[in-house]
Amino acid sequence: MMPAQSLRRVGGRWSPRRFLPRSMALRTGGAIVLLWLLLAALAPWAGPYDPLFQDPAARLLAPGWPHLFGTDNFGRDIFSRVIWGARIDLQICLVGVIFPFLIGTVIGAFSGYLGGPVDALIMRCIDIVLAFPFLVLMLSIIAIIGPGLGSFYIAMALVGWVSYARLVRSQVLTLKHSDFMLAARSLGFSHGRILFAHLLPNALTGSVVFSMSDCVLVLLNGAAVSYLGLGVQPPAAEWGVMIAEGQSFITTAWWITAFPGLAIVLLAMGFSLLADGLGDKLGERP
Repeated sequence: MMPAQSLRRVGGRWSPRRFLPRSMALRTGGAIVLLWLLLAALAPWAGPYDPLFQDPAARLLAPGWPHLFGTDNFGRDIFSRVIWGARIDLQICLVGVIFPFLIGTVIGAFSGYLGGPVDALIMRCIDIVLAFPFLVLMLSIIAIIGPGLGSFYIAMALVGWVSYARLVRSQVLTLKHSDFMLAARSLGFSHGRILFAHLLPNALTGSVVFSMSDCVLVLLNGAAVSYLGLGVQPPAAEWGVMIAEGQSFITTAWWITAFPGLAIVLLAMGFSLLADGLGDKLGERP
């Protein structure tokens, strides 16, 4: 029988040494995401202008000094709006991932651990959700609730949990018959302690890696929903909103859409590289 000390080591917390950046993808992705986090935190100082201030005399100015990214059709500074937009889009990434992650983790853990009719019922619910295209189902939920950022978060939580539930369930099904689980049962541990203290910490690796790549999907969906007028509402400085506002001027003032679009690409690339680096480090592919 496995000693309690060894059991705690296998099912316990991860060592911080496991998260030291060893691969180039992890370093690069982490640096990009950290840069955007710093810009978002320092937006009042990094952005030289109020993102909502309108200057009719400075309409549609090309990139240059003092407006590094130019101005839009209302005379608002694009550089400042991109910096302030990072706050909203990073918030979209964080909130849009954490709720599906938590919901899917709990449901998947109970499904895999309990098995039987509970597992069958949960899997049928997952099949129903997966039967509909992701974006169509999400837009339908937002249309029913009403436009807004809160509606987007609710739609992401209702649709996005299935991927995490399937990942956690598959890991729990594999691990619940392992040696350290047999040792935990032999020691008389409760089901709650076995599931949350020993089983889940070992089953979350794949979900953590997937959450980084899922940030890319959430970011793109958030920008798309805002572009369609169902997410963040104008005149807020959000990258999808900025692209929608500049589409009428794309041939005469390309910078209105180009710079927020480039910001989306850079942040998405950062999360993608971060997921790839974590996958290499933790032995999981995103």
